[in-house]
Amino acid sequence: MRVALLVTCLVDTLFPRAGIATVRVLERAGCEVDFPLDQTCCGQMHRNTGAAREAERLAARLPAVFAGYDAIVTPSASCAATVRETTDLGVFELSEFLVDQLGVEDVGATFPHRVTYHPTCHSLRALRVGDKPLRLLRAVRDIDLVELPDAQECCGFGGTFAIKNADVSLAMLDDKLRSVRATGAQVCAAADCSCLMHIGGGLRRAGDGVRTLHLAEILAS
Repeated sequence: MRVALLVTCLVDTLFPRAGIATVRVLERAGCEVDFPLDQTCCGQMHRNTGAAREAERLAARLPAVFAGYDAIVTPSASCAATVRETTDLGVFELSEFLVDQLGVEDVGATFPHRVTYHPTCHSLRALRVGDKPLRLLRAVRDIDLVELPDAQECCGFGGTFAIKNADVSLAMLDDKLRSVRATGAQVCAAADCSCLMHIGGGLRRAGDGVRTLHLAEILAS
């Protein structure tokens, strides 16, 4: 299967390892992965801040950029949701592509660490990926996967919400950090780098030793 990687702005600029890991997982699953060089922002940030015209212009480019592929896969639930809502492209978040489209749950990973998983708002409420990320993690060899208390609660990022409503965002983050600490996990994983940036920043500022990793990084290990 010929797959195009929609890398997203945040992965491209701040979390390239998540993009590299996504390619490794897809190739291990038997896909031929390509990276269309003309791709740009999907318009999510513009759309969320009310810049509808700019968002429409960005979305309008995507069908031509990603034409001719069997599937489009992204390591971001929020960007996958945005592209689905603004175009007719068949874009998939990584976990739903592996489980639903390829029928794969065991990707041959080994990760001997205690891990908890934060299900991001877009993956839960927009894409409704359900337990697909957890099914993939449960198949990882030597992993100690522990349930995150109040897992479905938002971490407080919400894109520009974290900037415009900083006090509320930080209060929500504090709740999430308490839940992460309660697990005793060494690693907190998620399917969106934006949430990992928010949670990871909070953990580092507090001096916690918990790492944050994208789901793909664990699956590629």
